[in-house]
Amino acid sequence: MRILLSVTLLFAFAQWTAAQDMPLSDVLIPGQDWELVADGYRFTEGPAVDANGDVYFVDVPNQLVLKIDHATKQVSTFAQGQGATSGLMFGSDGRLYGSQNRDRKIVAFNTAGKMEVIADDLGANDLVVASNGNIYCTDPKGHQIWLVRPTGEKKVVATDITTPNGIILWPQEGTLVVSDSAGQNLIAYRVEKDGSLRYGAPVYTCRVKEKDASSRADGMAVDSAGRLYVATEVGLQMFDSTARISGVMHKPTDQFLSNVAFAGPELDWLYVTCGNGIYRRPTQATGVRYGKVKAN
Repeated sequence: MRILLSVTLLFAFAQWTAAQDMPLSDVLIPGQDWELVADGYRFTEGPAVDANGDVYFVDVPNQLVLKIDHATKQVSTFAQGQGATSGLMFGSDGRLYGSQNRDRKIVAFNTAGKMEVIADDLGANDLVVASNGNIYCTDPKGHQIWLVRPTGEKKVVATDITTPNGIILWPQEGTLVVSDSAGQNLIAYRVEKDGSLRYGAPVYTCRVKEKDASSRADGMAVDSAGRLYVATEVGLQMFDSTARISGVMHKPTDQFLSNVAFAGPELDWLYVTCGNGIYRRPTQATGVRYGKVKAN
């Protein structure tokens, strides 16, 4: 099965025209570094971008969902006291979806910040929302991945992952990638037409501090050129579209780097959640959206 996955992935890789050489210098802008947007929170996570390029993130222990105006960096409270949300992503319907691992729920917020439960009784640390409305979420304690359909129907679609944490889809949505924070690899699966996953294999290998150390890999993002970015203990690691490591961006601070997202009107700014703050930097890359996200 892993051989078949490798063949499938090689076919997909061949479709990326810029796959031969994609160094970190193609993404970074000389003279630009991480810029503090806001801090003073307890633990930040889950950056997500809306149709206007503004960013939403969470302060997990304080049960806060916050919004950043990209143009002004002004932070406002979007929702509070509705559960400890850890992962966020906008769906193509314009709603903000969230994963609540402690409360074992997948939820959705409307434009007024009112929450609706989509599915419950499942581990839900982080999530990704496909353009067809399917939601995939990681269940670290269950060592598995859940699929939640728009109807709320749920089922386990992958198992035997030590500590599944971050989760993302490739731009074409035919491959799903899961970070195993207890190991050194990111696991890729083929997404079938019915939403099920097949042929899971460790495709990306993260850099670590020591030979046998875990990567502590967490949230991920992808760009329009097929590059993948993952938050890890050593920094924000970038892989090219053939799954080769291109380099590592240093962390804004020594605190835990939890997640990453592209934002701004052109999706050309990287935002990261790190410890008690959120930071950003402009890039030469552009992020992607799954389906058409409705503007508010």
